Amino acid sequence: MKKKIYILAFTTLGILVQFLLHAGIEIWYINLLLGDFGKYGLGLSWNQLYIIHHTDTVILLAAGILSGFLAGKFFWRKIYEKK
Repeated sequence: MKKKIYILAFTTLGILVQFLLHAGIEIWYINLLLGDFGKYGLGLSWNQLYIIHHTDTVILLAAGILSGFLAGKFFWRKIYEKK
């Protein structure tokens, strides 16, 4: 039971880290777009950028869950099983 909670906590940490990373990237890029959309818009419309946003959200969420889960398994073995 302790191992499951440990891995779940790491998975939650992975989700939180990806959320902060995603927010940081979006704030930075939206500021660029608002400053000069023609230069940083890559020839895409706001609707196309919105679709890219949703796709990246799913990819980053999956990456956060997977990396948190794998980190939890790794550190569980490193700390508790290999003394």
